[in-house]
Formats: sequence, C-alpha cells, structure tokens
Amino acid sequence: MSWSGSLSGSWQMWAVLSAIFAALTAIFAKIGVEDINPDLATFIRTVIVLASFAVLLFATGQFRAPGEVSARTWTFLVLSGLATGASWLCYFRALKLGPATLVAPIDKLSVVLVALFAFVFLGERPSGTGWLGIALIAAGAVLLAVKK
Repeated sequence: MSWSGSLSGSWQMWAVLSAIFAALTAIFAKIGVEDINPDLATFIRTVIVLASFAVLLFATGQFRAPGEVSARTWTFLVLSGLATGASWLCYFRALKLGPATLVAPIDKLSVVLVALFAFVFLGERPSGTGWLGIALIAAGAVLLAVKK
C-alpha cells in the first residue's frame, strides 16, 4: 500500500492524532527549552521537521519538482510557513517563560480564531451547536489561563 493510499482514514482520526502529537509537542518542548534559548530550540525543531518530511517524501516517491506548483499555491504555502514559524517562535518563548498547563490552553485559542477566520475569509458557517462549542473552547481556555 502506498503512503497516499494509507491516507484514506477519516479526517476525525487524523485530527485526533494531530491533537495527541500537539500535546506531546508541548510536553517535549517544555522540557527541551529548559536549558536553551527558545529561538534556537525552534530552529532545531524546524530542522528536524524539515528533515523528517524530506525523508518521508523521498521514501514514498511523492516529491514533486517545484515547477508543478502554481503561483497561488506557492503564495499561500509561503504565508502559511511564515505564520507557522511565527507561531512556533511565540509558542517556544511562551513555554520557556510559563507553565505548559497555562501556555497550551491559550495556544488552543487558535481553534476559536480558525473558526472566526474561516467564517470571515472562507465563508464557512458553523451550526449553532458548532458556535456553542467554539464559545466553550474560548471560555475554557480563558478559565484555565486566568490566575486565581
């Protein structure tokens, strides 16, 4: 079975796996930044991610020449990459300065922001129940992050 054939699982399964790995990222990063500058830690992490994906793409024969990618795709992938880099820099700096149990919930406000940005820019319309869930995520993040 090819790598692309193994991607036939549900989006829900992949989303849960993403959440698990994101949680592990917070724990591993918190330990990893204890004795190092957070910007250097972010750089090291980025090199590891880049190398891992290079191996994955070459091993599965999925690497494509950049000429096959449209200008629009390049533009949005570059913007996404810059946003990812900025997010990682801020996240590692926050983990260096604060406890993971407070940093992670605030970081997860990105879920709320994604919903708002998707509404405004992509025309996505969550249901009433969806908006309630989004509001609960926001409220939960705020409750976890507020000092007593």
